[in-house]
Amino acid sequence: MIENQKSTKNYQPKLKVCGLTDLDQIRELVTLNIDFLGFIFYEKSPRYVLNHLNLKQISEINHQGKVGVFVNESIKGIVEIASEAHLDIIQLHGNEDEKYIKLLRQMIGDNIKIIKVIRIGNQSSDELQKTINQQPTTINYLLFDTDSKAFGGTGKTFDWNILNEIKISLPYFLSGGISLENINQLKTINQQPFALDINSKFETEPGIKNVEKISNFKQQISNP
Repeated sequence: MIENQKSTKNYQPKLKVCGLTDLDQIRELVTLNIDFLGFIFYEKSPRYVLNHLNLKQISEINHQGKVGVFVNESIKGIVEIASEAHLDIIQLHGNEDEKYIKLLRQMIGDNIKIIKVIRIGNQSSDELQKTINQQPTTINYLLFDTDSKAFGGTGKTFDWNILNEIKISLPYFLSGGISLENINQLKTINQQPFALDINSKFETEPGIKNVEKISNFKQQISNP
């Protein structure tokens, strides 16, 4: 058993829907009280938001949990986008190191939160623990996702059992192939996620969500 465990009784994780591109769907998700809205600012992604929406449109979305997802982006680029799009959270999904994150924190101030993604592939629990321990204190959340060359969006899960072999010192988002089919397996995780991050399993095509399916999922996690 590790420290800071949460009881699964009455446990209700927050919900993040990532890879959003359609303004009408975003408005529906706001109405559903989705906690976090994820916008991907990575040009190689099939869900690259700037192919569909501009920064002004994103800035006008009335929501307190707008997350910008970046992969090895310049710090200047992140700062400009975060400011113009009125982002609340920066998600770093690439190989950003401690020096990079500390400088980013200095540039964006304390009001914008930072999520650092840790991609899980074939590493051992000891290697994963070392990676977690090396993260700077200036981040607010971790996010565990299935490793891929495409930096996420694979629809594949990693073995969640590895999370029971490590100490997770920060609240974390769980990502990678989460669906209605495997939601019950969350009970096997000792230290429960702060939030679930869903994407490709709730799409009809990249960037286009099945809002009804998301609504059903939200009801499921709200009434365990």
